[in-house]
Order: sequence, then structure tokens, then C-alpha cells
Amino acid sequence: MRVRAFSVNAGELAARSGRARLLTGRKFPQRIGLDFTGEIAALGTRATGVAVGDQVWGILGRSSGFGSAAEYVTVRPERLGRVPDGLDLVAAAALPVATTAITALRDKAALRPGERLLVRGAAGGVGNAAVQLGQAYGAEVTALARAANLDFVRTLGAHHAVDHQAVSPAELGLFDVVLDTAGTDLRTVRRMLKPGGRMVTIAIDLTRPAASLSYIVASAVHGRGRVRFFSGNPNVRSSTTSPAR
Repeated sequence: MRVRAFSVNAGELAARSGRARLLTGRKFPQRIGLDFTGEIAALGTRATGVAVGDQVWGILGRSSGFGSAAEYVTVRPERLGRVPDGLDLVAAAALPVATTAITALRDKAALRPGERLLVRGAAGGVGNAAVQLGQAYGAEVTALARAANLDFVRTLGAHHAVDHQAVSPAELGLFDVVLDTAGTDLRTVRRMLKPGGRMVTIAIDLTRPAASLSYIVASAVHGRGRVRFFSGNPNVRSSTTSPAR
């Protein structure tokens, strides 16, 4: 596949700085980039459902690791989605952000109208998409962000914009759904769930990845509410944004 664009997110910054070396390893060269847009340049013998010249977006598989910041990549067809008509390939590089937020709120958390939604890291890529979607789905949205970004998240439709450094979790009350984009302090954030609440995280603590993943797994059997963790891969359902019923 010929790459036309890729996005730079917290994962790339962490890998570039060396903070993700427990996941990326210590050998060089170190590659960056997980998602991409481009055109299919050639097909493998068992590739189906796509054709040479198709404009697509996708995310590299776990076995590939980082590396979409390249001229060409190889990727399995099931990790590709077609770029919508009328959207250029540079703009389409933002699709993983939007579809990740859709999957988190609609499919994983089943967010319903009238519920209280907390978005942690609301000014980031996935976070700002989640604020807008949460408002569109009829939820009462509380956005956690830095003080400098509070006006920004208010313009996105947040009902409450809160400086995460100035307010303790206990002051915010309990929530039906929590979307976490930071990956740190998961135990504290999880305590903010109402009985029957749902928590979704799209990140892990890169300083303690093993402990972070272990806590997510253990949450399925201990304490209040399982923490759902997923990779925002492209799929057919990602192209619609209807809230869960």
C-alpha cells in the first residue's frame, strides 16, 4: 500500500521520546506511526474485498508495530476501510480518531440519552470527538482538560468543562460512562462509576504497561465495573454514528 498521510498521536510522541520502549523494544531503527491513508498499490495472492487503486485508511497490526510513517506498508485487508467519497486522503487520516470515539461510546459503552458521561483528556484527538458525539447522543458531558483548553471543549458542546489539575475526582460525582484517553490512575477513575456504569480506556500507562494491562484484565472480576480496552480498527460499522439503543 502506498501511504499518503498518517497521524501523529500520543503513542508516536511516547515512542519517539523513548517512554514506550517496554512496548517497542530498544533496537534501532525505531519506527513511528500506527494509522495511515493511501492507495492500494499491489495485492497479495490471498487478498480479497479490495482492489489495486482503492483509496483506504487503516491501522497496522500488532505484529507490525509502529511504522506507517513510510512510503509503503503491507497490511491485511481486514485492517482497511474505504475512504468516504469526497474526503481527501489527508483529511481522512483523522478517521481513526473519530471511529475510535464512536466505537468507545456506541459499541463498548452503549451510551444512552440522559446519562452522565465523563471524558478524560477531552481536548485531545479522540477526546474532542467523544465530547461532540456524547452531546449528539444526548448525554450530559463533563470534559476534563487542562485549564488552557477549557474554552475549547466548551465550544465542542461539553456541559461542564473542568480543569483536571484543580478538581479532585470526588468533587465530580459519579458517572454512567467514563471514557479515558490517558491510561493513568485507572483505579481512581474507575471509582467514579455509578453502579452499573461502564468505563472504556483507549490508552495504558506507558511508564507501567504491564501493571496497567493487568489492572484492566483484573477489573473484569474485581470491584465496580469492568474496564473495557480496545484497538480502534476500521470496520463497516464505524462509518455510521447512531447511538446504541
